[in-house]
Amino acid sequence: MRESLFRDNFWSSDLTSTVGYDSIIQHLNDGRKNCKEFEDFLKERAIIEEKYGKELINLSKKKPCGQTELNTLKRSLDVFKQQIDKEGQGHIQLAQTLREEARKMEDFREKQKLHRKKIELIMDAIHKNRNLQYKKTMEAKRLYEQRCRDKDEAEQAVHRNANLVTQKQQEKLFLKLAQTKSALEDSDRNYQQSVTTLEKIREEWQKEHINACEFFETQEWERINYFRNALWLHVNQLSQDCVQNDEKYEEIRKSLEMCSIEKDIDFFVNLRKTGSLAPAPVVYENYYNTQRNPTPVRSPVPVPISRRGPLPTPTSVPGDPDYATVSDYSLISH
Repeated sequence: MRESLFRDNFWSSDLTSTVGYDSIIQHLNDGRKNCKEFEDFLKERAIIEEKYGKELINLSKKKPCGQTELNTLKRSLDVFKQQIDKEGQGHIQLAQTLREEARKMEDFREKQKLHRKKIELIMDAIHKNRNLQYKKTMEAKRLYEQRCRDKDEAEQAVHRNANLVTQKQQEKLFLKLAQTKSALEDSDRNYQQSVTTLEKIREEWQKEHINACEFFETQEWERINYFRNALWLHVNQLSQDCVQNDEKYEEIRKSLEMCSIEKDIDFFVNLRKTGSLAPAPVVYENYYNTQRNPTPVRSPVPVPISRRGPLPTPTSVPGDPDYATVSDYSLISH
């Protein structure tokens, strides 16, 4: 059993004060505001999730990603883009779920507000009636006390002037005394009736205050419980989205496990091969040797081949450049 109850802790020694009631109402208003803030948070998160989901889908459909790959790696990339597309769809679905949760929070908040309004109207009316009756009672008390003072003054005047005034003046003093006593009795009776009426109103207000405290405490219990569960559910939804995304990524990982480097290379070779013979080496060909020993060219019609005679060996004289012959090739040395 809880010790801190609304009904035991929100009173005031001043009968006309509403400080305890106002404190509860302020707290409930703050709680309702907090629910609205969480509701708005869910809506904003839904916008983010939807935008992110759409961008993922557009990315997977429109952005090239290894589009010229072949064979097993190509299949892995296809699975990758498919799962990214699914992830985008998942974020859009999460956005719809968040909007639904925000709507539920709004319904709960408005329902509590509607039920509270009935109690608040009752309490506002009884507060007004109580304060009005208290004001009347205090006025009746003030009048009663004034009548008491008037009666006391009339009695003192009678005793004070008993032997100093005429018979006619004494009669006037006794008449005034009788009038003040009558007025006092009327004011006393009116005052007692006001007190009795106020007590009935006070008892009614006290009863309604207790009922309101219990009702508001129940509402606050429900609000905190609903808010906590809504937040818990929200976190679970985000966690589930992560799990589902990881399942999509696992499909990509499984596809990558099936990717074979050897197969992809073999597939490319067999698909695009251009030949198995490499070009012959490019060899050095001495120009002069080529002229001396030309490679015979076969021709269907014999063609006489002209041959050039041997080159003369140059002689050097003083002052002329030196010549050197290497493998029948002449070089000029400067």
